Amino acid sequence: MSNLRTQEVEMLLEVLSAMDDKDQLYALIEDLFTIREIKETSQRLSVAQLLSQGKPYTAIAEITGASATTIARVSKALNYGSGGYRLALDVLNGKGSQGDEPDAE
Repeated sequence: MSNLRTQEVEMLLEVLSAMDDKDQLYALIEDLFTIREIKETSQRLSVAQLLSQGKPYTAIAEITGASATTIARVSKALNYGSGGYRLALDVLNGKGSQGDEPDAE
């Protein structure tokens, strides 16, 4: 994966991490990705959320429309990946670090 983290990727990360307005971020995503890519990426996040809740593949496929292959890939990344899905799920569950330490008082 280290070959993936190029100067161009670093530039993208810099831009994404600096944007805190959802409408501006949406505009960028809409320009960067195709409609299909946005839908598929969003679907994967929903799949990860449902997997983390213990839902079975059949229920996830029914709820999200994702294929068994997509669900399996997300499951593999969730369990053996670099932790990105877990971080995203923490954000969705209100546990994401946005510069704040949890109850550090």
